[in-house]
Amino acid sequence: MQLKKIITFFVLSLSTFSFAQGEDNLYGFSLGYANQSGNFGKIGAFYIFDSSSSIATKIDINANMAYMRDDFQIIPEIGITGYITSFTLLDIFPFVETEFTPYTFTPKAGFSIFTMIDFGFGYGIKLHEKDNFKPIKGFQFSVGINIPLNLHLKMM
Repeated sequence: MQLKKIITFFVLSLSTFSFAQGEDNLYGFSLGYANQSGNFGKIGAFYIFDSSSSIATKIDINANMAYMRDDFQIIPEIGITGYITSFTLLDIFPFVETEFTPYTFTPKAGFSIFTMIDFGFGYGIKLHEKDNFKPIKGFQFSVGINIPLNLHLKMM
C-alpha cells in the first residue's frame, strides 16, 4: 500500500510540471535505443525550447553506436522534434520528428510521456551508403529517455 502512495505522489508531481507555460527551457542528456536495419544505442544531448504556442521544439545531437560486421561504428545524428503541447492526455504529448545522419533521413511520429520518455516510429530513407556497413534504411522503432538537468516540479 505504501508503494502505491509513492507512485501516486510521483505521478501527480510530474503531472504538475508545467511544460508549455513559459517556465524554463529544458536541457540535458538523452539515452536511447533504435532499430533500423540493426540495433543502435544512442547517447546525446537535447534542448527543448519552451513555447507558449501549441508546439514546443526539441533539438538533439546524438551518437548512434552499433556493432555490425565485426566492427564498432559511431554515426552522428541531429534530430528536430515538435511536441504538440496543445493536445495532451495525462501529460502524454504526441510528436513529429526528423532525424538526419550522414547516411539516412528519417521522418517519424510518436508520443512522449512527460516529454521524458519518447516512443517513435518512422521510416528511414537512405542518402548514402556507409563503407563496411549494411544499408541503414527502412522502418524504424525507437525509445529514448530525456534526462533534464534543470527540471522544476511545481506542486499544486
